[in-house]
Amino acid sequence: MDATGRVRLDAIARFLQDIAIDDVQETGWGTPEHLWFVRRIRVEVRTPLLEDRELELVTWCSGLAAIAAGRRWSVSGDRGGRVEVDSVWIHLGPDQRPARIESFGLYAEATGGRPVSTRLELPLPSADVRRTAWPLRATDVDLHGHVNNAVHWQAIEDVLRSRQFDASSPLVAELDYRDPIDLADPLELAVQECTEGLALGFCVGSGVRAAARLCAMRGRG
Repeated sequence: MDATGRVRLDAIARFLQDIAIDDVQETGWGTPEHLWFVRRIRVEVRTPLLEDRELELVTWCSGLAAIAAGRRWSVSGDRGGRVEVDSVWIHLGPDQRPARIESFGLYAEATGGRPVSTRLELPLPSADVRRTAWPLRATDVDLHGHVNNAVHWQAIEDVLRSRQFDASSPLVAELDYRDPIDLADPLELAVQECTEGLALGFCVGSGVRAAARLCAMRGRG
């Protein structure tokens, strides 16, 4: 939680990640035969988790493609907080190369025939946007040698605070993971205001490894 008692986005991301790992390990779709890397995620904080001290998470497969699957989560707090999340994950084989998904069993049944797309949707930051160095730590790296997905959300939380973005109100946060970030990479954040709210780029040299967008939620309950 942050200083106000709000459950932070990076904490939510770790909860989502842990329950996803538990799920695939239980069904036989986990390591070492199967690897899953998140491609895109959309977090809708419909009722911020402000006073909640216990969370219930439900997850299911929301769509299917040849080498990718969608995963949904519904997060409910004991004091009325609610977060809905959708994501797309790339399926890799034990050789860490994209592998076709076959005989997906209960996961395929849960999709109801819905497809998913691995196409990235968020715009990249303009070349002239000022960048700020974001230092990485040894504890940010996961089992595969890359910066853990939740670390991106730590950077986003820092930006929210510095830009005085009201995270205690309903919001939508999206992340496109384009390429992995390694511990030795000189990571910089490019932050700019957009019509929807804030746009972020996770930049290494001239490349953008990930893109994010945050905006206030309107018209959803």
